[in-house]
Amino acid sequence: MKNVIVVGYGGMGSWHVDYIKKSDVVKLLGIYDINPMRTEIARKNGILAYDSLDEALDDARADIILIATPNDVHKEIAVYAMNKGKNVISEKPVTLSSADLSEMIAASEKTGKLFTVHQNRRWDNDYLAVKQIFESGVLGNIFNIESRVHGSRGIPGDWRGKKEFGGGMMLDWGVHIIDQVLMMVPGKIKQVFARFDHITNYEVDDGFKLELIFENDLRTFFEVGTSNFISLPRWYMQGENGTAMLEDFSCKGKIVCVENWDEKDVIPVKTAAGLTKTMAPRKDDSIVTHEIPQIDADVHDFYRNVVKAIDKIEPQLITHSQLMRVMKVMEAAFESDRLSTVLSVDL
Repeated sequence: MKNVIVVGYGGMGSWHVDYIKKSDVVKLLGIYDINPMRTEIARKNGILAYDSLDEALDDARADIILIATPNDVHKEIAVYAMNKGKNVISEKPVTLSSADLSEMIAASEKTGKLFTVHQNRRWDNDYLAVKQIFESGVLGNIFNIESRVHGSRGIPGDWRGKKEFGGGMMLDWGVHIIDQVLMMVPGKIKQVFARFDHITNYEVDDGFKLELIFENDLRTFFEVGTSNFISLPRWYMQGENGTAMLEDFSCKGKIVCVENWDEKDVIPVKTAAGLTKTMAPRKDDSIVTHEIPQIDADVHDFYRNVVKAIDKIEPQLITHSQLMRVMKVMEAAFESDRLSTVLSVDL
């Protein structure tokens, strides 16, 4: 068992505390938070709470420092902790720029300490189902993938609404859905185009639309919205032989594949102003419908991998190069929005 200290006992910090308590490979040693109220809450919950970051890092029993603070201080805490001889897990987004990330990676390489990020949504069932569909070939050559996360409550009123803390939906949710697709789609990205929304917040984005074109011309489209009172599907994937759609995180949806391209006797659809054969629905005997695969994932596998990576048993799943690629894509998206243009890239 590896001992973990959680730095930052807020929303995600509390989540990690609860999950660590259920883990079979890591053990909660304690927490540190700059907010005295959170320190008091931890102590009332029977959790060891350190009075300073140095006190936490000087505890020789600690193997891993898990950083769950606002994004703007991830770098300084991570670098300091690694230089103090601790392995580090950072919450996402890992930091605010690729330059900062380079410093964190350099600290890991210099000290020989593990440094990774909690990209927990690699274990989301909806993503794993779509990945399985993509890799199965059931849709034929895939040319379009759309990933959306919609809500209707605006941007939260915490750090997510502040630029100085690394707020905004690109850094909050974009980092997840971009990472998911990059782990699924092979090849490099050649074009990036993004537009950011500022509907309820003018300091940071409260939504965005992002298009990535890969070198094989596969188009991926990402949308995060916080003013959507009718949500579009979580996933929509098109191939030459079929379409897959997942409505939400619950994996409700279906796969529809063509069985007979040369369907005869198409019945036109009557519209108010005429007929359309082109957009007429297919007959049941020309298509086949499949169920969405149901996959059971265990997010505890993240901690299991971290422990094995520390012990040199297996490589870490969430690598430095993967982190840097996602950061570069997000930076390109911000630049595309700033310039209102398509960027040619090699990512």
